[in-house]
Amino acid sequence: MKKAYRVCKSYEFTSIIQHRSFVLSSSFVCYYMPRKESHARVGISVGKKLGNAVERNKVKRQVRSMVDDIYDFNETFDTIIIVRPRYHQKSYQENWKQLKQDKERLEKRKDKR
Repeated sequence: MKKAYRVCKSYEFTSIIQHRSFVLSSSFVCYYMPRKESHARVGISVGKKLGNAVERNKVKRQVRSMVDDIYDFNETFDTIIIVRPRYHQKSYQENWKQLKQDKERLEKRKDKR
């Protein structure tokens, strides 16, 4: 995932999360907000409950790879993906399918509004 497609600043994370539009699943919480730039952006957050720094960085790399496969960055919303502790209980493929379903749910919710 290119750096231009990432949400990096803490105030951007905060503003998207405070928008309070989200989708829940067992492995992820996905907050979204209408995009402000010409392309969609994605931020990834992994809490300390998932392990030490090495393990959290591994999870972030995996989720970035999933985002590269699933997102085309033409979406009409910016997304913050918070990884939940149950992420470790599933395989990479199961988590990939879950994130794809979450993105589809986000798109359906955006169409209704």
